[in-house]
Amino acid sequence: MKYTLVAFAWLFSLAVSAQSKLPAVDIQNIDFETFNTSQISNDGKPVVISFWATWCAPCKAELNAVADEWPEWEDTGVKFYIVSIDNSRSVNSVQPYVYGQDWPFTTLLDVNSEFRRAMNVNNVPHTFLLNGNGKVVWQHNGYNPGDEEELLELVTKVANGEEI
Repeated sequence: MKYTLVAFAWLFSLAVSAQSKLPAVDIQNIDFETFNTSQISNDGKPVVISFWATWCAPCKAELNAVADEWPEWEDTGVKFYIVSIDNSRSVNSVQPYVYGQDWPFTTLLDVNSEFRRAMNVNNVPHTFLLNGNGKVVWQHNGYNPGDEEELLELVTKVANGEEI
């Protein structure tokens, strides 16, 4: 019985660590060109991936809050990806909206929700923090004013090589 529990715990830990890597899914960049999510990286520095939509007020509030303080974020070396889950009916509004906001983020389009499903995202905003090895080390669903400050603290820790 003891060995069964140890084996189960070991297999469970392998499954959890395997899930912490990003899945490789073909989506699009803001210019509607194919982009595989395996390309999401930042040369050993932290990466933030934020799932959002043009119809989601909390999503836009979060991204505006980060954009307002972008110089602080930039100092950490973080690369910030935003993944729109707008569908085929609303995806054409993403590019003008993003350009109008002048956000400094890399924008991706997940029109068919393939990356969203692969990452188990049910609601937006849903934000992931990846360490320099590309493993998910933190995630958060929803947004309240001030959440971006907590995320910046975590990004800074990851950038400094600290565990979170």
